[in-house]
Amino acid sequence: MSFTSLGLPPALIDSLNRNGFTKPYPIQEQAIPVILKGRDVLGIAKTGSGKTASYALPLLALLEGKTEGVNRNVNALVLVPTRELAVQVTEVFNEFAEQLPYRFKALGVHGGISINPQMKSLQNVNVLVATPGRLLELSQSNAMSFSKLSVLVLDEADKMLNLGFKDEMDEILALLPQKRQNLLFSATLSPEIQNIERVVLQNPEVVHIEEQGTEAESINQTAYLVTNERKGPLLRYLIKSQNMPQVLIFTSSTHRADLVSGKLHKNGISARAIHSKKSQGNRKDSLSSFKAGNLQALVTTDLLSRGIDVEFLPYIINYELPRSPKDFIHRIGRTGRAENSGEAITLVTKEDLPHFKVIQKKMKRRLTLVDTENLDLSHA
Repeated sequence: MSFTSLGLPPALIDSLNRNGFTKPYPIQEQAIPVILKGRDVLGIAKTGSGKTASYALPLLALLEGKTEGVNRNVNALVLVPTRELAVQVTEVFNEFAEQLPYRFKALGVHGGISINPQMKSLQNVNVLVATPGRLLELSQSNAMSFSKLSVLVLDEADKMLNLGFKDEMDEILALLPQKRQNLLFSATLSPEIQNIERVVLQNPEVVHIEEQGTEAESINQTAYLVTNERKGPLLRYLIKSQNMPQVLIFTSSTHRADLVSGKLHKNGISARAIHSKKSQGNRKDSLSSFKAGNLQALVTTDLLSRGIDVEFLPYIINYELPRSPKDFIHRIGRTGRAENSGEAITLVTKEDLPHFKVIQKKMKRRLTLVDTENLDLSHA
């Protein structure tokens, strides 16, 4: 099936062709025609399956004829859990909107930077991509109106609910007109999702893309047994010996992320840490450098495990295990995205073994541990 057969207008087909998108992914194939009909949708598909385009494309089509003279009346609202995701989703809208025959403006708003420039930029915005906290701050300042809002999107809804946005979500829903189209997208179908589905969605079409096995099965995984003392040298050894051009490294805390990135940098590997305690400018600069290939290693935490989308990312390394098996799957889902190959490496200590067994059980996949005791790491 082609994008043309989904009912999208010629201008969007042109944008897709210019950006090298020739064939829709399953979530796009099933969700786009339903959204174009004005139906509510609950879309469930794994990380990296093309969920953003599955709502951005039909939303751009539906906005034709509705974007002139909006002043501060937002046409559509997309809620996301992290700053990085707000930036990325906005970029997707702007990328696809390049060939539109009508005026269009998308804006991403989030915390971590001054609110004043965002308030000024809200003039004539059609699609507002926002984190809940910053959206409420802007609303309290009467920076925009939702009286003409026709579509609400909740992206990464499972993550938003896990991060404790429920009270903020209740406040936001109370601000919106009741008559609207609602689109809810998530990587998992959890009890929390089903609870919010009942509140937000009206007679939705459920698009559930079943995974062929688990997400983890499509990624080549290796696990190394190592002592805590040899973790740093092993990390550097793996990056250098495998000539990794680009690697995303996960730690369990912001403090550890800073330590790991600093040690890598001292040993000749260009690296930066990106986490919640960094300024928004620092986070944006680090992520841009990493995406552009100017930074070899990016060290982060689970808070950003779904906020970082790097096309063709070849490697991720779990320097430390996450608390939740679900977070482990989301971490390794940063690589091997959209049918591309990827390599996920996990460093495991003896103390980690019980928890690592739980993670493997959740993945329904058993990994052989490579013992590194006799590996010479003296030059790493």
